[in-house]
Amino acid sequence: MEGKKDAVLFCVLALFFMWTSSVTGLLSSKGVNYEVQALIGIKNSLMDPHSALNNWDSESVDPCNWAMVTCSPDHFVIALGIPSQNISGTLSSTIGSLPNLQTVLLQDNNITGPIPSEIGRLQKLQTLDLSDNFFTGQLPDSLSHMKGLHYLRLNNNSLSGPIPSSVANMSQLVFLDLSFNNLSGPVPRLNAKTFNIVGNHQICVTGVEQNCFRTTLIPSAMNNNSQDLQASNRPKSHKVALAFASSLSCICLLILGFGFLLWWRQRYNKQIFFDTNEQYREDICLGNLKKFHFRELQVATNNFSSKNLVGKGGFGNVYKGCLRDGTVIAVKRLKDGNAIGGEIQFQTELEMISLAVHRNLLRLYGFCMTTTERLLVYPYMSNGSVASRLKGKPSLEWGTRKRIALGAGRGLLYLHEQCDPKIIHRDVKAANILLDDYCEAVVGDFGLAKLLDHRDSHVTTAVRGTVGHIAPEYLSTGQSSEKTDVFGFGILLLELISGQRALEFGKAANQKGAMLDWVKKIHQEKKIDVLVDKDLKNNYDRIELDEIVQVALLCTQYLPSHRPKMSEVVRMLEGDGLAEKWEASQRAESTRSRGNELSSSERYSDLTDDSSLLAQAMELSGPR
Repeated sequence: MEGKKDAVLFCVLALFFMWTSSVTGLLSSKGVNYEVQALIGIKNSLMDPHSALNNWDSESVDPCNWAMVTCSPDHFVIALGIPSQNISGTLSSTIGSLPNLQTVLLQDNNITGPIPSEIGRLQKLQTLDLSDNFFTGQLPDSLSHMKGLHYLRLNNNSLSGPIPSSVANMSQLVFLDLSFNNLSGPVPRLNAKTFNIVGNHQICVTGVEQNCFRTTLIPSAMNNNSQDLQASNRPKSHKVALAFASSLSCICLLILGFGFLLWWRQRYNKQIFFDTNEQYREDICLGNLKKFHFRELQVATNNFSSKNLVGKGGFGNVYKGCLRDGTVIAVKRLKDGNAIGGEIQFQTELEMISLAVHRNLLRLYGFCMTTTERLLVYPYMSNGSVASRLKGKPSLEWGTRKRIALGAGRGLLYLHEQCDPKIIHRDVKAANILLDDYCEAVVGDFGLAKLLDHRDSHVTTAVRGTVGHIAPEYLSTGQSSEKTDVFGFGILLLELISGQRALEFGKAANQKGAMLDWVKKIHQEKKIDVLVDKDLKNNYDRIELDEIVQVALLCTQYLPSHRPKMSEVVRMLEGDGLAEKWEASQRAESTRSRGNELSSSERYSDLTDDSSLLAQAMELSGPR
């Protein structure tokens, strides 16, 4: 027995020694982890408005449980990914003290300053994406020191100066994008299989020069010379036969060309989309969007199999798919794709919506257009919609519901007040708020109503939305504004509290057409606990519940002018200004002449009474 105990003790001590040695290998003599120091240096040089790096702790021994950081099984930092977080500031030189980094993704932010030359120390780095920022200065010559780098994106910055000649030695590069900077010549020989330097006006004046981009390998001149030599040595009889065959081929080509011209003239008014550049750049992104081939999406979704169907809605069906590189996507197949006219307008609006980039908005990856199909490609949201999670098990915790409300509010705030031109969603509901891997709220379908409007440009705008969420002025006049979305957001808050859809909520209240009256009544009577989802039991904050109900009632006031803006809504959810806003609304309501207004029951009765409208509205909406 004593021998067995000693053996077990020895094994435990050995395992403990192995773990401590893997960690202490990174520790200085003062017990500080070098990788922690480097990451904290990066954090201190950045401004983080969304607190994405909030759990980065300078006193931590191990950074592997930090947000945006990925570690190897040996507890070394191998990936740093902070895309689309609206971070600003500069990139610290301490990034060079993370020698095991393989991936760095900092795209779609507001980072300024130079790219630190210390980045060249990252010998294991394979992917570096600093695109869509405001980096300045010259490209560091040390980039060529990274012998493992395969994928390099520095496009859409303000980099200047020449491209270092040492870049020509980076034969391992597969993809290089330096487009849309202020770089100057001369351009060294670029060995990357795919590269793009258009948008640098001192190098590529028109953007179509041969040395400004490459997507396929160019045949060598030696092959052409050898073909010419062989042709010159052919017998004369062969030349005559070749001339005859060439003449016959030309005649056939002329006939085919004439037939193609007739077909094109008939089809000309049906589809005009890309310019002539598409013939040699089929796989290059258009702006921030990629044009997918229909066959590619067909394979990814197993021919749009019903087994891959993850959502149905008024705009179309949504299928889960997987691209060749392993990226999991959601493909929305729009209804009546062949009926959508105005391809150029469709393209323009797609590009505009692609510019609406925010951590709480569903990012549009790309699209596909054929004569009969219109498909939109999005990242796949693993946790589905808020509507599905409210019905699922385990139930969403109170803290998660608050975070969802705040995230959705920030997404709508961006659409209304920070996006140019502003975008009105027109169908804010739990089914259109998606959840990523971390249950962060992502507003979806914010561009679809706009994209499809050009079909109905000759008639009065059709009401889009879901009964129970539609603001009264939009329902009666067809005129929408950002206050229409504020109304829908107020209903969304009640859905988050109750765990029920708006229509179910109204029926449960036995107050058909007067759901908001009932909420207001129980709020005045201080009985709002009856609103709370039973699955939450008592695991919620009573004060926070009262505050969120107040915000919901402010958002759903009958007159649009009385509702707050989304910026005010977000501030109130963050705990700023709610008391003053609520007190002001109560004073205004008490002094308002009731004789000049309809009762709330009469005002809101048209939100649920018309069954035909219900069917129409449900058809026009739907999850994702």
